[in-house]
Amino acid sequence: MPHFLDLSDAGGDAIAAMINDAQDRKAARQAWPKGRPDADAPLAGHVLGMIFEKNSTRTRVSFDIAMRQLGGTALILDSGTSQLGRGESIADTARVLSRMVDAIMIRTDDHAKALEMAHHATVPVINGLTDRSHPCQIVADLLTMIEHGKALPGLELAWLGDGNNVLHSILEAAALMKFNVRIGAPKGYEPEPEFVEMARAGGAHVTLTEDADEAVAGADIVVTDTWVSMGQEHVHDKLAAMAPFQVSNRLMGLAKPDAKFLHCLPAHVGEEVTEDVFESDQSVVFDEAENRIHAQKSVLLWCFDKI
Repeated sequence: MPHFLDLSDAGGDAIAAMINDAQDRKAARQAWPKGRPDADAPLAGHVLGMIFEKNSTRTRVSFDIAMRQLGGTALILDSGTSQLGRGESIADTARVLSRMVDAIMIRTDDHAKALEMAHHATVPVINGLTDRSHPCQIVADLLTMIEHGKALPGLELAWLGDGNNVLHSILEAAALMKFNVRIGAPKGYEPEPEFVEMARAGGAHVTLTEDADEAVAGADIVVTDTWVSMGQEHVHDKLAAMAPFQVSNRLMGLAKPDAKFLHCLPAHVGEEVTEDVFESDQSVVFDEAENRIHAQKSVLLWCFDKI
């Protein structure tokens, strides 16, 4: 069963094919209403069940619109309005939904839940976000980089801030698509070593530094994310540790003149990024957000063996 829990489930060739498909489908829809199905409606009659145990804007809307544009439909379940919130197991939920929908997307706090869902489901399962990784976001990010003239092999990407799930998927992408990652993070907030080792084993050059200037110098792409996730403790200590890694105009000035700024959103402007960077011409965060639709469509098509 072609589950999409991490980028390596698909591999580099498939990710490249997804990006090409997303570009073609996006170009074919120019000036169309957002809910109009693509001309070929490749998922007509298909239903995506979406499970949300964490709040969402972009993931929720992009998967819903993606299914509409592919000719299918989507339905939403959350813990407050489903039996998941009353103790029904992931395993039973997976087996029930497999008989009622054609694919499952799960957005949750614990990666083990996504793994269990995939183990028991007989339809494709897609990771919409877990504490370990965020692969759908990174397909959209890669699409955005390419749209803005960046070739992936040999690209220099700078990450500033927390070594979180988004960075883990960036490192996985670096191994598959052959680009380099400079990580500027305070001590104690580095990414999980297995992802650094994975990237290096795939041929990517990965630098870890506590110097934000060193991380950004000469970068093609500068990426950050929120410093504090919902429910995290010791917030004040973490914010203090992260302060030197705020993406500012001064830091962007150290990157290449045509460097682009990415952020998966939502952003806390004034914390991880200054307003002048967030609103600048170098910022492509809203292109990146829109591309979640086009990336999600290609992920779905890959899961249904249509790419």
